This record gives sequence, structure tokens and C-alpha cells, in this order.
Amino acid sequence: MIVGIGVDTVDIERFDRHLQRTPALRDRLFYGDERELPIASLAARFAAKEALIKALGDSRGLGWHDMQVVRDADRAPSFVHTSALSHELRAVGADRVHLSMTHERTMAPAFVIVECTGPAPTDIPASAVSPDSTANGEHSVENSEPSVNSEPTANGDKQ
Repeated sequence: MIVGIGVDTVDIERFDRHLQRTPALRDRLFYGDERELPIASLAARFAAKEALIKALGDSRGLGWHDMQVVRDADRAPSFVHTSALSHELRAVGADRVHLSMTHERTMAPAFVIVECTGPAPTDIPASAVSPDSTANGEHSVENSEPSVNSEPTANGDKQ
């Protein structure tokens, strides 16, 4: 059962300008090996983190480092299931996250599906699935706080 869907698109050049203007932002948004990636890959990972927040309904108790994106042996992207992410997935009755992301010359979109693979949960609070539980507004990388916004999308996987 699909619990949530999230999509985000990041303008690569604009994201690069933010990182250049605020060098500490790279360390706040990314963890470990993520920090060393090219700017287009960082923009795609940031879009993935924002899409995950949307799929969950809001940022809840997640920090940017709780949403680390990695690639498996086949180069498929996924989120590391940190204890904070696992907790938030359980809170919405989910146990699996699907991630697709890509980047082209100027844009880096990501698409996330949060899923419950077992029996449908019966004790999820209404606020976890209510449309009113999400915030509408622009995310600003200057304050580096996870938030929900709405942007156009595309999906794919090439990094």
C-alpha cells in the first residue's frame, strides 16, 4: 500500500550558488561521502531528501543527515535507513522507500514513494495521512531546515 508520494526538482545552478555563498551548507545538508560528489549529484540528492519529506507528510523529526542517499552495486539509489528515518517510517505505517532521481544540464528531479509492504496498519494517526498535515511554502536552503514545497517533476535514474 502506498503511504505517500513526494516529488522535488532542484535548479542545479541556483543550488550551486547557494553552496558557494554559504560553504558550511554542504556539511549541514550532506553526510560523509555525499559531500564529495559533483554539484549535479548533490542537487539530485537534495531533491531526493525534499521528496522524501513530502512523501512522509512533513519533516517530522528528521534532520538532513538522517536522509543519506547511497547507491547499491547496480547504481540504484536508496536512503540509508538511519534510526531516525526508520522511526519516521514506522510513525506513518511504512516500511519501504522507493527513490528515483536524475539530473540533466540544469535540473535535478527526484521522486519518492513511501510504502507499507505488510498488512495495512490500523493505528496510524489521522494527521499522518491528512492533506492538512503538510505545509505549503517555498523551501529555502539558506536556513537549511527541511520543509515541504511543490515543484514540477520528472523521474529517471542517472548519476
